[in-house]
Amino acid sequence: MSSQLEALRRHTIVVADTGDFETMRALRPTDATTNPSLILKAVQKDAYRPLLDRTAREHRGAAPSEITDRLLVAFGRQILEIVPGRVSTEVDARLSFDTRATVERARGIIALYEAAGVPRERVLIKIASTWEGIQAARLLQEEGIHCNLTLLFSLVQAAACAEAGVQLISPFVGRIYDWHKKAAGAQWDEAAQSGANDPGVQSVARIFDYYKAYGITTEVMGASFRNVGQILALAGCDLLTISPELLAQLDATEGDVPARLVLPAEDRPAPERVPGGEIAFRTLLNEDAMASEKLSEGIRLFVADARKLDVLISQAAA
Repeated sequence: MSSQLEALRRHTIVVADTGDFETMRALRPTDATTNPSLILKAVQKDAYRPLLDRTAREHRGAAPSEITDRLLVAFGRQILEIVPGRVSTEVDARLSFDTRATVERARGIIALYEAAGVPRERVLIKIASTWEGIQAARLLQEEGIHCNLTLLFSLVQAAACAEAGVQLISPFVGRIYDWHKKAAGAQWDEAAQSGANDPGVQSVARIFDYYKAYGITTEVMGASFRNVGQILALAGCDLLTISPELLAQLDATEGDVPARLVLPAEDRPAPERVPGGEIAFRTLLNEDAMASEKLSEGIRLFVADARKLDVLISQAAA
């Protein structure tokens, strides 16, 4: 019998959520995603520190933001030598509320990739799913720069991304689960809230159904998993980006993985359309305490790690 990882590949494109090259070589994902936290974690390991030191040394005197982007692209280039598909490279989270700056930074990242011979079709620019980030993605998509909208916790964010023509979205599972578990406190029933009943799983399934019901071509990539059960409950999603630890668990476990997300039945009524426009977006997001809180928290965490990476780069360039 095949492993659960191999069984999952029959329904879903498997993506590695890591900056660790050896994990990718061992577990053979199609795509890979990175973020400031993952790159920060990677460059603190002996195996990857030379990549940081070399990049900082070769571009000593450049602005820290330029060195950071060159480091991200250096990681991305090596990842693309391992995976056959795409790599996601994130725009600095400090620009999450600045449409123009996000567009300019994304263009710069793509220019670095193309100068190194990497076609833009193999790169996804990751941007936080704020209103400003989604509008930046709209402009970038019109230029043929494909975007991955991250830190996505609600249907209203997903609907706005679809309206903007975004290539791919990364709705989070684990952080939604975390929020509901914390909010429930002693009343939380882990067994009753697992699998298809997990609030994070339900959020992604709702977005998947919405997209398929309306023929939206934006890809749905479930992200941020806390356990294998959440992954198995989303088998059939377009893509799933999974940490090395959970990829290894799936690879070490034999068993079949049936598809859980499937195209909506033709006789099933389509879900209600989410209203478009900035006012509706901000209003509906504000009414969703979980999504509002996790989006803000996620940006703060990525910004904190981006600042730590700045320090390491400055030290390496000194």
